[in-house]
Amino acid sequence: MRDGAVCDAQGRILAAAYRTENAWERARGLLGRPPLGPSRGLWIAPCGAVHTFGMGYPLDVVFLNRAGTVLKIAAAVRPRRMAYAYGASTTLEFAAGQAAALELRTGMQLTWHARN
Repeated sequence: MRDGAVCDAQGRILAAAYRTENAWERARGLLGRPPLGPSRGLWIAPCGAVHTFGMGYPLDVVFLNRAGTVLKIAAAVRPRRMAYAYGASTTLEFAAGQAAALELRTGMQLTWHARN
């Protein structure tokens, strides 16, 4: 996974994030990994649906379209659940409660920037 940051439309860094780079990383996601810390996320692209089977902790899942617009925020998705959003091409996963803490909302424009 590549290290970087999630930024808002004004270019402000909202959270540090990893980004998946291949099919294996997308399929694995956070399975078998420790919970994400505060202001830390996982950007998965392409991805329009996620599951939490095998997870031991809940996640906030943010669904984005191709333009990076937030379509839906699924807060505190518990283990053994599925979440999706029609039209989503990217998901951003955070520890439960982080989407609210970062003041994310539908309609926001988000981008991912690689760390140099």
